[in-house]
Amino acid sequence: MRAVPGLRVARLALAALLALASTLAAAAGAPRLDLQVELDPATRSLRARAELVPAESDFRFALHESLSVSAASAGGKSVKVTPAGRDGAIREWRVTVPAGAATLRLEYQGTLPALDRGLDHRGVLRAMPPMASPEGSFLPAGGAWYPQPAPLFAYKLDVTVPASQRAVAPGRLAAEQLPAGGGDRYRASFEFDQPADGIDLMAGPWVVRERTVPRAGAQPLRLRTYFTPELDATPELADAYLDDTRRYIELYSGQIGAYPFAGFSVVASPLPTGFGMPTLTYLGADVIRLPFIRATSLGHEVLHNWWGNGVYVDYASGNWSEGLTTFMADYAYKEQESADAAREMRLGWLRDFAAVPAGEHAPLAAFRSRTHGAAAAVGYGKSAMLFFMLRDLIGEQSFRQGIRAFWDSNRFRRAGWDDLREAFEQASGRPLKGFFSQWLGRAGGPAPVLKSARVARDAGAPRLLLELEQAAPPYALHLPIELVYPGRTETRWVDLARAQETLRIDAEPPTGVRLDPELRVWRVLERDQLPPILRQWYIASAAQVAFASDSPEVREAGAALAQRLFEAPPRNVPLDAALSAAAPVMLVGLHADVDAALARAGLAPRPANIAGKGSAQVWTVERQGMPVAVISAASADALRALMRPLPHYGAQSWLVFDGSRATGKGVWGARVKTVPVEQR
Repeated sequence: MRAVPGLRVARLALAALLALASTLAAAAGAPRLDLQVELDPATRSLRARAELVPAESDFRFALHESLSVSAASAGGKSVKVTPAGRDGAIREWRVTVPAGAATLRLEYQGTLPALDRGLDHRGVLRAMPPMASPEGSFLPAGGAWYPQPAPLFAYKLDVTVPASQRAVAPGRLAAEQLPAGGGDRYRASFEFDQPADGIDLMAGPWVVRERTVPRAGAQPLRLRTYFTPELDATPELADAYLDDTRRYIELYSGQIGAYPFAGFSVVASPLPTGFGMPTLTYLGADVIRLPFIRATSLGHEVLHNWWGNGVYVDYASGNWSEGLTTFMADYAYKEQESADAAREMRLGWLRDFAAVPAGEHAPLAAFRSRTHGAAAAVGYGKSAMLFFMLRDLIGEQSFRQGIRAFWDSNRFRRAGWDDLREAFEQASGRPLKGFFSQWLGRAGGPAPVLKSARVARDAGAPRLLLELEQAAPPYALHLPIELVYPGRTETRWVDLARAQETLRIDAEPPTGVRLDPELRVWRVLERDQLPPILRQWYIASAAQVAFASDSPEVREAGAALAQRLFEAPPRNVPLDAALSAAAPVMLVGLHADVDAALARAGLAPRPANIAGKGSAQVWTVERQGMPVAVISAASADALRALMRPLPHYGAQSWLVFDGSRATGKGVWGARVKTVPVEQR
């Protein structure tokens, strides 16, 4: 996620590309910010001096309420800074720069808010203030800790921190001075010559490891890890991240174009972050050790250096970056693993979409960032599926050409969905306005149904006739149809554009027909294709929690866990009333009490595949109307151990935990409907 993967011959042009980007920025008059920052995480004090040339004499800028201007001058003469409004914790300021005064200098300082260790994975997705602490400081680009000269600007940042700390920001590391003694400070200078849309600054008690990668015709690529001492002491962990970072950069340079920056760093965060910024990723220290992070999340964040940080998102028309990155990273890794793994990910997207209440569907064009589960189902899942369907429609070669054309035309400038469409139209030679319009502009999705299949005779030759329906107004759908024969299957593609159509396929009569069994089209699945998953409860707007146990300690732990899981506050209801209600219900309690409650309600018992395993078990139960989610634990402590991990498993139907570690997980099986063919 952006805060908000053999290099080929294109590497030879990297130096020229970077120089050209800088030259174009200067030619276009891109503003520049020179910033000097002194940060002391122990006292949370920040002292800064900013120099810039305002585009207009009436210059307005924003600072967090913890910061105040101590001096301002223009052309060497003092100028007055006055308040100009407020939006929550952000204060706006105004200064008039006299005619002929080229450079405005602002000096400001303050005590930053303390690092909020209570932020969970949802909290870090929302706007955060600049925060400081000896264990880690994070000054996000949107935290109003510097005066921003324009929406896009180049910058140089000089930062100093105490000797025990290190600091890092997006951009080229232009200079670095290690502390000579205990009383000295660490100093670093970062330059970002391309137009940027913000500055993120991070500091922490890190051990820095570095590797340089030679590049033909350019300076070596600088790869780094900024790990806590505990992480750095983990055998081979830093080397593994450096190896995989290089591999991803080479992979995506070959697919898209030369890597647009001078380096990349993996930075450990004390918060549960997963941010991709130009030249670095800021990952929660708790997850860096997990092997799957290097296999998935790292590549996703490296790819954001092209999508989001190399081509900026025109948020006015929607955020295309997360979907394209998910498709070219997370989904591509599943395709490399196996066809079954790729299908499972597509099923996951469609399950997540089906878990969104009908009244909360929003069009993809309205997606800006992932602030809750419903937005993620659209902005990541539906968006990635759009690119998957587009590749099916125009073919692999045209899709790859379109990707490269989009990059070549939009480096270091804002781009929107229309720019993507134009690139793919150019590559494929076909109009795509209708395709993009329906998938971007319409909320929800189609629900095509194969009503019947029969064989008719046409001049003695058999013809397969398929009756398909969809709700009005209809979508224009390119649908795969699987023909089932004894011992084999065959796939044909059909186009459905009306609410009701009878389509003809010239084929040997099959025994059965299946509509899109491989889930290649974004749509509303039929109920038997939708095994219940936990996200249905996490994002429910009217969820209920019932307790199977009377123990006050268990109820207190269960209530705290429910508050952590649900995006909307759940309502506590009596057990008997909850198990007969039509709203989503989560049943929480100790093992024996849960078993008794399920039996009393006439629901299926604890699944055999998880019974007796771990300290806690979580699963979904089918019932008429609305399914039930169950959290069953050995003790109140076992419930409390689920507070941090369980919110991350919304795509699962069942889980087994040993303390806070998931030792088993899965999704109940989904069936594919086969329509028998009538022989006439």
